[in-house]
Amino acid sequence: MNLNVRLQSEQSASGDCPLVLIHGLFGSLDNLGILARELKSHRQIVQFDVRNHGLSPRASEMDYRQMAQDVLDSLDDLGIDRFSAIGHSMGGKITMALTALAPERVAEIVVIDIAPVAYPTRHHDEIIAALKAVTAAGITSRTEAATLMRERLAEEGVIQFLLKSFHNGEWRFNVPAIEACYGQIIGWQPQPAWPHPALFIRGELSPYIRDDYRGAILAQFPQARAHVVAGAGHWVHAEKPDAVLRTIRRFFAL
Repeated sequence: MNLNVRLQSEQSASGDCPLVLIHGLFGSLDNLGILARELKSHRQIVQFDVRNHGLSPRASEMDYRQMAQDVLDSLDDLGIDRFSAIGHSMGGKITMALTALAPERVAEIVVIDIAPVAYPTRHHDEIIAALKAVTAAGITSRTEAATLMRERLAEEGVIQFLLKSFHNGEWRFNVPAIEACYGQIIGWQPQPAWPHPALFIRGELSPYIRDDYRGAILAQFPQARAHVVAGAGHWVHAEKPDAVLRTIRRFFAL
């Protein structure tokens, strides 16, 4: 599957491996824009809407092997062979899956606030219910959608984030497919060890990378390094962009 793509680079960008940026669940290629804007002077930036999100094609299935293959298919279409990747949350799991599917093509990876484990907690059930409620009500305006969503969701920031993908009364993600595949999205199949540079960035206040996940990370990514961003939660790159960018630049020697 070829995905909706955005390419960015500046004349000062080097000829090193392009940087592929992969967003998380209920997001779009705009979500890592703050990283893209700052890194495009160093490398060519490739941003995708993953399947069932944004302007990319829809499908009934969305496991990590399939989503990683979508990225590879799209890079093939662009003529890009070797690359580095940065992924947040679900996008981090897609990034990790790429190292199993095409280990020779991936130079380095940065995984933002997710671990290579199956998560037992369903964090998004209320979000899915809110999205379905908006659709069922036939709402077309963002203002009315926000009002209805506040009946189920307490965090205004989450509501506003979701509404970025609400256009002309429709969600730009495939809610039925995401709901049907949610167990696969929070799940994970352990991968063979990938012996190349990997950086895991964790928000100090986030529950997604815990100390007891260290063994699982090192078993699959033996060269992994970790960096904790103080005072940040799961959206660490949006909450503390300068700290995250400094860490990424140091890792890639930019």
